[in-house]
Amino acid sequence: MKKKIIIIIIIIVILFVLLIPIPMHLNDGGTIEYKALTYKISKVHRLTGDLEKEYEDGIIIEILGVEIFNNVK
Repeated sequence: MKKKIIIIIIIIVILFVLLIPIPMHLNDGGTIEYKALTYKISKVHRLTGDLEKEYEDGIIIEILGVEIFNNVK
């Protein structure tokens, strides 16, 4: 019984480390990256060199290093 409780606690700690993201603010105009060990979500808001469109906005999602969704050009 005591071993089961210890195993469950270890599993919870591992899941916590793998799934809880850490926000990182980038200095490119306002992009925020949420990084965990298994995924990364980027809320892009960066400056462009184009005078007509000053900012690029969008979301980039990566799971295990593979880009799943990207609506930023």
